Amino acid sequence: MRTRTLAIEKKGNAFSAAMAFLAVFLFMAALHTVPPSHAAGQSRSVALVPIDFVDLAREASPAVANISTVKTVEGRGRVFDHFFKSPRGGNDPFDQFFDRFFDQFQEREFRQRSLGSGFIIDKEGYIVTNHHVIKDADSIVVKLEDGKEYDAEIIGTDSSTDLALIKIDAETDLPFLKLGDSDLIEVGEWVLAIGNPFGLDHTVTSGIVSAKGRFIGAGQYDDFLQTDASINPGNSGGPLLDMDGMVVGINTAIVAGGDGIGFAIPASMAKNIIRHLRESGAVIRGWLGVGIQDLDSELKNYYGIDRGVLVTEVFSGQPAEEAGIKNNDIILSVNGEKVDSSRSLSRTVSGLPVGEKAVLEIFRDGKTRKIEVTIGKRSDDPLAESMQPQTQTSELGIYITGITPEMAERLNMREARGVIVENVEAGSIGARAGIRVGDVILEANRTPVTNSADFSRIIGELGENEPIQLFIRRAQRGFMVITIRR
Repeated sequence: MRTRTLAIEKKGNAFSAAMAFLAVFLFMAALHTVPPSHAAGQSRSVALVPIDFVDLAREASPAVANISTVKTVEGRGRVFDHFFKSPRGGNDPFDQFFDRFFDQFQEREFRQRSLGSGFIIDKEGYIVTNHHVIKDADSIVVKLEDGKEYDAEIIGTDSSTDLALIKIDAETDLPFLKLGDSDLIEVGEWVLAIGNPFGLDHTVTSGIVSAKGRFIGAGQYDDFLQTDASINPGNSGGPLLDMDGMVVGINTAIVAGGDGIGFAIPASMAKNIIRHLRESGAVIRGWLGVGIQDLDSELKNYYGIDRGVLVTEVFSGQPAEEAGIKNNDIILSVNGEKVDSSRSLSRTVSGLPVGEKAVLEIFRDGKTRKIEVTIGKRSDDPLAESMQPQTQTSELGIYITGITPEMAERLNMREARGVIVENVEAGSIGARAGIRVGDVILEANRTPVTNSADFSRIIGELGENEPIQLFIRRAQRGFMVITIRR
């Protein structure tokens, strides 16, 4: 009986082994029957859906910093405005009384606190964050995931790209993250954001890259990654990571009221900026000294070309003028690199070393030619050095200046027209009417305003009691009309 039982077990084992072999054979054969494209697509789909982000979050979080700042602000503060300013708006006559009454007292200073994020980029304690996170800060405190806090010093900032580099001194080597190649990341790839939204330490959110090369009107170097990974106030300066743990972006901006729309500075652009900040504390950019604008379809048809950037103004004494570039020239390429937009031209030129000779291919009078130009140094405010129209004031208590093509580009305007409000005197007629700094005045009493002189002339020709209607363009609001009664 015992022998029979063993024999049956042996036969059963042999049968099971045979069936297992047959199953493996059929499985392998089935794989060979699947079309290659389908198999590849299946593999890609599986690769794009991670089970979770646990390992990535655990490894990256120690290098992410909570950044808190304190800065001194002069003024009466929000408490005064809450209790003493009229709730009925800027035109309330009682506002004038309170302004005169409280202006006799010396305005006190108050301390303003803010929170942001950043991440360590090497073991020595260098930390990348946003310029707006640490702007005008009197003190900066960095808190890491382990709870340790450090005082930080500013190494350098760049307001044009909203990047900053700070440093902390620790007794031991610090964990850090590496900057990746954001040019290689594709729309649809998974990304992870880590930061301190609303002061909640080390919050992790996931999403995908929604778009690349976004222009949101933040400046002439706009080239943002868009993501639907949740980004909120306090995330600014934190890392946007790919699935390999490489930083592909620095979280920077959100759309007010936009659910799932956040923007990050591409790491590939940030690398060069960070290098400049580490070496010299500032970014040294190349400069041609020209006003430029994109070519629309009508201009392309007019000139008979399909790409390029139109030179609208050549600033006196600047590299472009010295090289012989003229108004209405069309720049086609820089050192052989094609130019198809004013943004791409600005980025290309700004990245060239100061003093280097660059070859510009231009289109003039129906012919192409090459011009050699020595790259100049862009100042913090190059427009002010380039015969910027003088600021003027009026009885309205507003200070205005003309708009150059480059300013129009920064303001995301299709053409340079109107004047921009640089300052508004407190308690003035303009302030009470609701005019704000940054407003672009396009018309006054239905008459187009092209420069400061136009504006002053139009206002001067009006009767003493005649109302002034200003057609303006306001950021984040659009076009609107403000009526001023003197």
